[in-house]
Amino acid sequence: MRRNQLVAENLHAGYGGRRVLRGVDFEVPMGRITGIVGANACGKSTFLRTLSRLLPPEQGRVLLDGADVHRMAPRRLARNLGLLPQTPIAPEGITVLDLVGRGRHPHQGLFARWTAADERAVLAALEATGTVDLADRDVDELSGGQRQRVWIAMALAQETDILLLDEPTTFLDINHQIEVLDLLHDLNRERGTTVVMVLHDLNLAARYCDWLAAMAEGQLRCAGPPEAILTPDMVEEVFGLRCQVVPDPVSGRPMMLPIGRHGVR
Repeated sequence: MRRNQLVAENLHAGYGGRRVLRGVDFEVPMGRITGIVGANACGKSTFLRTLSRLLPPEQGRVLLDGADVHRMAPRRLARNLGLLPQTPIAPEGITVLDLVGRGRHPHQGLFARWTAADERAVLAALEATGTVDLADRDVDELSGGQRQRVWIAMALAQETDILLLDEPTTFLDINHQIEVLDLLHDLNRERGTTVVMVLHDLNLAARYCDWLAAMAEGQLRCAGPPEAILTPDMVEEVFGLRCQVVPDPVSGRPMMLPIGRHGVR
């Protein structure tokens, strides 16, 4: 698999004159899983939206293999970079198969001819996400966990080197959260896909991600492997929370135990 380089340089971005990002520099570790973490309203989703070209920067740029993504032809970008937004909306009455098939649009010509390669990509995406048996069902009939797997299948069918996901586990119960994160881990390890995702749960981020990027007040405060980043000092600086950090008994990665004001006795 070809490894595109995705780099943010001095990114400033916001909404309606309100600046959210303030001078973010970041080079995405290619072929790895990166978790963007931080408190609510710190700029995590804004950063991901700017990386994906959904939000134009006020200053700075995002480069994909040296080319500015905000000046890149949409079809060319979509062949290299996939995005799963926080609350994707499916057209009413669309089936799972049709939705996943839309991931093939960047690879089709002007007259949208369906090819054997498209067929293979869609089937592989359905199999990878365990959604083959859902292919004929309407998306709006599915549970939250099923729906999230279907959206990931659509992103997989796009066959990009880089996949950006904004809070892919939000609104899912813990079983479905683990299911989705296991799927993304398998995708990374088996296909070499670079995964960048915004996550709220620090312990799940530390367990599943090779790299953490911690944000606060629109700035990137630190980035590195979980063992270096998930520390009591970082949690207090970024989240304003006192904690202890101990080894996760399952993964051996660091695990955060919040202290709070009242203790647990």
